[in-house]
Amino acid sequence: MIDPHAAYQALAARDPRFDGVFFVGVTSTGIYCRPVCPAKTPVAANCRFFASAEAAEKAAFRPCLRCRPELAPGHAPVDKAQRIAHRIVHGIHEGLADEGASLEEIASRFGLSSRQLRRIVQQELGVSPIELLQTRRLLLAKQLLTETRLPVTEIAFASGFSSLRRFNDAFLRHYRMPPTRLRKEAAGDEIPRPGDTSTLLLTYRPPYDWEGTLGFLRHRAILGVELVTDTAYSRTVRLGNHRGWITVTHDPAKRALRVEFTHTLAPVLPTLLDRLRNLFDLTARPDLIAGHLAQDERLREAVLATPGLRVPGAFGGFELAVRAILGQQVTVKAATTLAGRFARAFGEEIATPFPELTHLTPRSETIAQADPGDIAALGVVGARAASLIAVARAFRDGSLRLDPGGDPDDAIARLVALPGIGPWTAHYIAMRALRWPDSFPKEDIALRKSLGGVSSREAEALSQAWRPWRSYAVIHLWRSLSEK
Repeated sequence: MIDPHAAYQALAARDPRFDGVFFVGVTSTGIYCRPVCPAKTPVAANCRFFASAEAAEKAAFRPCLRCRPELAPGHAPVDKAQRIAHRIVHGIHEGLADEGASLEEIASRFGLSSRQLRRIVQQELGVSPIELLQTRRLLLAKQLLTETRLPVTEIAFASGFSSLRRFNDAFLRHYRMPPTRLRKEAAGDEIPRPGDTSTLLLTYRPPYDWEGTLGFLRHRAILGVELVTDTAYSRTVRLGNHRGWITVTHDPAKRALRVEFTHTLAPVLPTLLDRLRNLFDLTARPDLIAGHLAQDERLREAVLATPGLRVPGAFGGFELAVRAILGQQVTVKAATTLAGRFARAFGEEIATPFPELTHLTPRSETIAQADPGDIAALGVVGARAASLIAVARAFRDGSLRLDPGGDPDDAIARLVALPGIGPWTAHYIAMRALRWPDSFPKEDIALRKSLGGVSSREAEALSQAWRPWRSYAVIHLWRSLSEK
């Protein structure tokens, strides 16, 4: 039950934490909005509050054209600045700043001036770009100090500081204590133990369907690059010039995933952890998503049977695009076999403690220069070989970017413009690589079968009730079909 007084206070404050939690219908205009809508705040007497967009429409309110309440929070036109801010954060994690790029160069990658970039970050996140970067570095350093036995000097550089002196100064200024004191308080007088790996925790909002997530990834694992068991996900990693491997397990008592990583990856930890959050969909709100989808009779049983379901993302956009193209018009098992051959043929070898992990995922620069005949020799039909090379060249020249939080409409349009990529493949890539929560590959045969053998047009019509979480509905339907 929504408390009207509390909801109105959140509306008046335009508190983003309530975005997607409730909707407001304005009786004087007949329009319903999100609580973050930039329109003038209506008087309390004219407001009615609803738990879902569907409830507002059932009460005869129509959606606002400014805040677009029918879209997922963060993806309406009014959220453009918010999307850019989050993409800037992702860009920083991916190493834009660590590569020595100036603020002007970083801004240009988003089609902005440095002044616009500063204004957007300040407006949306409440800090300057430099303060944003500094805060994230310190938070990672604090986690490394309390959860790992890495030497303080290595932690300083792994967190993105250029020197130990700068690290110590920043830590003293923000936490009013030296970093060594935090370590002593966390671990007593324990002497750091030598080793090749360390472990960190990545928390999530429960519940979390760990078994289901592993099952999805297991069926789509790239042989030689990924290894998925009943309890863990492992893979080889290359980020820039840094190589290593990681293993992810579940720690339900701490409501977190436990990430073991090789110390060779310590210099790129912000990027690594950001990619794992996307891969395992750790920022999802399972309570809101399940509550919304369970209103539909077609999904209610599946939603109640699998609390905490996630939409597995991608460790890298190019890797996911390759895997999606190889999966066109073949079974999931056949696609996995092709992906393994592809990795062995074009990925570099790497030594790991796991006999199953032998290669790094192929780079777009390598595939862009590949001979179509060499790809076809792996059992890949000629049209798909040409498609793989076209995607690789688009990545190489920068005309295609598949970053989380990117514009899904733009990315889908760019993908379908490439040879051999249709709407199904483009929407599947958007769902996983862009983390688009409202993707719906209506052409999918299995999806339409799960809905009773309907046409793609009928499937699209049925899916409207699931917006803005259609990606989660798709995973539910695929799983329910595989369990029959």
